[in-house]
Amino acid sequence: MAPPGGGVGAFGVGAVVVTGLGLVTAAGIGVDATWAGVCAGRSAAVTDPGLEGLPVDISCTVPGFSARAHVGRRSSLTHDRFIQLSVAAAREAVADSGLDPRTWDGARVGVVVGCGLGGVATWETQHRRMLDEGPQAVSALLIPMLVPNMVAGHLAMDLGATGPNLVTATACASGATAIGTALALLRDGSCDVVVAGGGEAGVTPLMVTGFAQMGALSRRTGEPAAASRPFDRDRDGFVIGEGSGMLVLERAADARARGATVRARVAGYGASADAHHMTAPDPQGAGVLLALRTALARAGVMPDEVDHVNAHGTSTPLNDAAEAAVLRKFLGTGPAVTSTKGVLGHTLGAAGAIEAALTVLAVQHGTVPPTANLCHQDPDVELDIVAGAPRERPLHTAVSNSFGFGGQNAVLVVTAA
Repeated sequence: MAPPGGGVGAFGVGAVVVTGLGLVTAAGIGVDATWAGVCAGRSAAVTDPGLEGLPVDISCTVPGFSARAHVGRRSSLTHDRFIQLSVAAAREAVADSGLDPRTWDGARVGVVVGCGLGGVATWETQHRRMLDEGPQAVSALLIPMLVPNMVAGHLAMDLGATGPNLVTATACASGATAIGTALALLRDGSCDVVVAGGGEAGVTPLMVTGFAQMGALSRRTGEPAAASRPFDRDRDGFVIGEGSGMLVLERAADARARGATVRARVAGYGASADAHHMTAPDPQGAGVLLALRTALARAGVMPDEVDHVNAHGTSTPLNDAAEAAVLRKFLGTGPAVTSTKGVLGHTLGAAGAIEAALTVLAVQHGTVPPTANLCHQDPDVELDIVAGAPRERPLHTAVSNSFGFGGQNAVLVVTAA
């Protein structure tokens, strides 16, 4: 049995490939809209009326998303928004894969979803009702709409997937952790197909206030489109976002046997803990370096073979500096680096999955999207950061970094099909 994240050759024993993608982000609904948005390099951040009066009133929310239109009337009434976004992305990913849930063996299909917060919008709404109207006003659906595990449960019900059903919670690394977990399920024979990704809808007054109080958010509220600026000299925090990214993963041999279109291969996964601080990254980057080394080793890739990095790149002073130092030390200046959070904001538990999907698209299309708002690259960031316009170049091997509060790190390696 190959170790989780390992494999032999592009389509060797244990190779796992991506046959379907689904994206719902601030750049648009669907893979094509999101990819066009990140390649355009224009921030999706706007002044958010729902945050009026708060210290920070800007966000990156999904435009034009109608729960009733995209996931159905029943789901619009019984699902928190983080589940609605995830169901929409998962349906797109499965349709893209060419698989038919009406005919697959559901017992061999797993679902793994990363989520950091859960149904916080429901929690805040119902808490206000209790305070204003009394306990009798609280919905009987509060708990099923709130708890994070329900996103995987609802995806299983929607898709008829009765195999392993899991939710990973590693803060802003959750989506990447979900994909790494999916690799293990496929490699150990537990599943033939896994729908894996992340979903988050944390743009609520309490959550935004909490992040603002800890100094994590940009205070550039007068110019929201310029607020998220990863690796820029003048960065001052992230812009909170929402969204979902889903991938359909299969063993390469199975995908080939059914004639599926393969977008890319997920070749390696590495995870680690900083064991340093509850929110700040280890300035020495030891944990990040361990996750990166592990992912590349399991993929059978040397550092000088990495062509592209989709960086965690949150636009916060400490995180960008620490990540850049590790990348420079271990990978040098060869890879073309981007942070798509400049366009999409920081989608928290969904970020790792959304960025993994974008890394797959970058490798598939040979295109590195630009980092939005990189006007003056931090002189201490000694990396080849793509800015201004997409960069066209052949890409064989790419890395997607995801790091979370608590010092939880997850790194994925994506290679060309």
